[in-house]
Amino acid sequence: MTQFAAFLRGVNVGGVSLKMAEVAAALTNAGFANVRTILASGNVLLESSSSVATVRKAAEAALRERFGYDAWVLAYDIDTVRAIVDAYPFQPEVEGYQSYVTFVSDGDVLDELAALTADPNEKISRGEGVIYWQVAKGSTLESTIGQTMGKKRYKSSTTTRNLRTLDKVLR
Repeated sequence: MTQFAAFLRGVNVGGVSLKMAEVAAALTNAGFANVRTILASGNVLLESSSSVATVRKAAEAALRERFGYDAWVLAYDIDTVRAIVDAYPFQPEVEGYQSYVTFVSDGDVLDELAALTADPNEKISRGEGVIYWQVAKGSTLESTIGQTMGKKRYKSSTTTRNLRTLDKVLR
């Protein structure tokens, strides 16, 4: 069995409100083992002997069936998440700034996001399957990445997590 981190897009932040205990139950019923949620923002640890692609598809199907919403999940084995966090290219804790990782499952979308020009209040850097970014607190939604990520085109293939949240996932 491999431990995976599954990141649910858009949960409990503007529209889709789910109780994490119910999410855990739905994923357990879908055949995943040792399911547990971290925080209320759609972060799930689970175990499976399936491939990462199968975990993603099965999790999306289970959530769509149980909750009746257009569920999007990005899944990674836990070692990959650890490597992504370890590769964060900016100083992770900077007074007045938020540090984020945007997970991207579509190569074309990753290319588009990596080509964005950062505004003066943010830093953007491409990683392996991710966009790293750092933005002044209070400017997230107005930032280049923030405005871009709100577009419908990116919903099925991206999700963003604060670096502090990822640290909690890895504990």
